[in-house]
Amino acid sequence: MSSALTDRQWLWIAAEFYLVVFLTGTFAQVRGRPHSSVFNYLLMVVGYTCQLMGLFLRGRAVGGCPLGNYFEILQFTAWSATTLYLVIGVTFRSSMLGYFTACLTAALSIVSLAIPSWDATRRTGIFGGNPWIEFHAALALFSYGVFALLALTSLMFLLRNYSLKSKRVGGWFSFLPSILDLDHIGVRLLGAGVTILTISLAVGAAWWLRKTESVDVLKILATVAVWAAAAVVLGLRLGRKLLAGRFAWTCLVLFAAALLSLWAVNASRHPASPAATAVVKS
Repeated sequence: MSSALTDRQWLWIAAEFYLVVFLTGTFAQVRGRPHSSVFNYLLMVVGYTCQLMGLFLRGRAVGGCPLGNYFEILQFTAWSATTLYLVIGVTFRSSMLGYFTACLTAALSIVSLAIPSWDATRRTGIFGGNPWIEFHAALALFSYGVFALLALTSLMFLLRNYSLKSKRVGGWFSFLPSILDLDHIGVRLLGAGVTILTISLAVGAAWWLRKTESVDVLKILATVAVWAAAAVVLGLRLGRKLLAGRFAWTCLVLFAAALLSLWAVNASRHPASPAATAVVKS
């Protein structure tokens, strides 16, 4: 593919592909027909490739993993969720998971692109050339992508649960996976998210303990709070003290809390130099 396009143009194209997957899936469900999972999966791959290209160009421009403002953080979170779906989507054989993933990634991508102020300041060198801190940050944001996919499966669980209780098992609801499969997927995703975030915090702590002056307390508190909440939820679920609908609702709240914590993460970013800021045009 040509790199003549700017990073934001690539990301707009990716958002459009995700939106097409969501709209075609919605149209198929309104008509009461299963949508082509293979076709939509291929569209997701194309969108993912375009998004990867956009993030690569942005990363090259800022000299590191693009996590320097709200725009980049939301784009990276959307990319993480899509990455995970493309890896596990075939395994779980759930076309509806792709539909909901396309809805989420299209929303995150379009909203982040549509608000210029979120990308008005590009920060370069935010990791100070430290690959371990960059690795820590990338892992932490990737775990948020896992929590995003967990929120989607939780929403699907609640919809399936509603369909069973109201005895509406036909039409749109018939395309949802079984409630047992969704519960298993949710537990695995939560376990994966907690594991990845634990590794991220461990990598970060190994550096922070040597450079305590570099620690941003607000960011650490927000990230550790998300990790602790996720770990507690996982423990309660494995102990069978948080089940079914309550577990699903808790996972949705957990993802909302993770999104809110991004404010603290972004607030900790400081331009490294006068050349670190630039107004971006879409």
